[in-house]
Amino acid sequence: MATNVSNNNKYLISVAAVALVAVGAYGLGRVYPPLGPTSGTITPADRYVSSQVGEGDVTLGDTSVAELMQTDVFELMVKDPNFRAFAASPGFQVLAGQPEVMAALMSNPEAFSSLAANPDAFEGLAKAAQDAAALAPQAHQASAQLMDAIASHPEAMEALASQPEAFAVIARNASDFADLAANSNAFRNAVSKAAADARMAKNAPAFQQLANDNSAMDAIAADPQVFSSLAANAGAFKSLAGQPRSLAAAVKNAADAAQRLQLAGVSNDSMAAIAANSSAFSMLANQPQALAAIASHSKAFEVLAGHPKALEAILANAPAFRSFADNANAFRSAASKAAADARLARYAHAFQQLASDNAAMEVLAADPSVFSAIDNNAVAFAGLARNAHLMSPQLMSAIDNNASAFSNLGKNAARMSLAARSLQSLDAHSLAVSAAAAGRINSIASQAVLANPEAFSAMLANPKAFESISQQSAAMATLASNQKAFASLASQPNLAAVMANPSLRAALNQSGVFQSQAD
Repeated sequence: MATNVSNNNKYLISVAAVALVAVGAYGLGRVYPPLGPTSGTITPADRYVSSQVGEGDVTLGDTSVAELMQTDVFELMVKDPNFRAFAASPGFQVLAGQPEVMAALMSNPEAFSSLAANPDAFEGLAKAAQDAAALAPQAHQASAQLMDAIASHPEAMEALASQPEAFAVIARNASDFADLAANSNAFRNAVSKAAADARMAKNAPAFQQLANDNSAMDAIAADPQVFSSLAANAGAFKSLAGQPRSLAAAVKNAADAAQRLQLAGVSNDSMAAIAANSSAFSMLANQPQALAAIASHSKAFEVLAGHPKALEAILANAPAFRSFADNANAFRSAASKAAADARLARYAHAFQQLASDNAAMEVLAADPSVFSAIDNNAVAFAGLARNAHLMSPQLMSAIDNNASAFSNLGKNAARMSLAARSLQSLDAHSLAVSAAAAGRINSIASQAVLANPEAFSAMLANPKAFESISQQSAAMATLASNQKAFASLASQPNLAAVMANPSLRAALNQSGVFQSQAD
């Protein structure tokens, strides 16, 4: 990992206005600001003296714990007595042992802290995620189809969704309304005589309400092609039509996300891929430095994403792979003999499969600097490692096709975060309807999902981890009583990356933090 301690320390000093946050009984008094996008990377401190490394803390060839402990951010955190007290709490220790949960928490601390205040509700939502997980691919596909249709017609779609009952009628029989695309006044004329139109007669009052909404009617008249798009994606809309309010919410969420992404320059052609990978998009939204690195090396990440276990290993232990940035052939050689290389041995089969993928190896040979880019942002990528399987080639391709736009998005955290949350809500509504229809979740669980769509979507990515956490009363208490502390940590990308790092628990243990409370 590159070292630039003096510059980092100067930056820290120049921006170090200490954030005061509340953390229940422990009172975390200081959280240091990040080495933000203008400072480059999180680099090692001059020296970190730790206690003896415990047996089982690391695997052969894995330097991730030591590398984390040597970063400026980790050193500043563990030197803060208030953070040490907070981290030494039993509940925090449980959370630190679940990096997938911590990564989701850093993406949306408010949602999870509020939910944890009602442990039964948290447990119920986690169970719903577990029960519905098998339908996730189907829901992701439905979300992608919805986004594909909505991205080109966001205003008209939102206008239709403003009257859920009327919209549900159209969604159930989209092909019957396709002819209205030919004339901007055709729909206005039809709804004005809804009682006499066979398509609308049974729900005439709902269509009359829509007809009375001048702004909605103007938006629809301005884009009559919305009816062609509905007909072309009839299956996706019909699957939600049985629950009009869920359909309307899904459309509004998709339209909101589409408009935010369009403002950043993301093409409509890529919207479906992004919607189909909402969990990964949300994860990247919380790590703009990692997103910028991916955008700069998107083709390399696309082929690595096709080998998720190999990608996980690289992200989790980036410094060990940096040397390959200078010698692409060395990586091919090492991967083909992975079982004999301490850095690769744990995932030998995955690396051997990557080595035998000639197309992938050619892409990596053309851009070996991807390894140094990952190492330059090692802490950020380590926080993503456990969720590497979510970083699909499809999403990486979408980033590749919109590299400049995603680089811009990385500089606008608020826009990206809001888009991510809208996409998570879209996904949750799609899945809730599918799961309820399939009998996977009951009406009570369905209502809980729709009341907490973002939290549910995050749980869906790692349902077993959240179900495990829901059984830990100490973890629930820590989540519920420290919302401001978690929100403060989450607001700083570098701190959020450390919190989601798979090596966090081992690093805190080796630094003596977990002994603080006992002492």
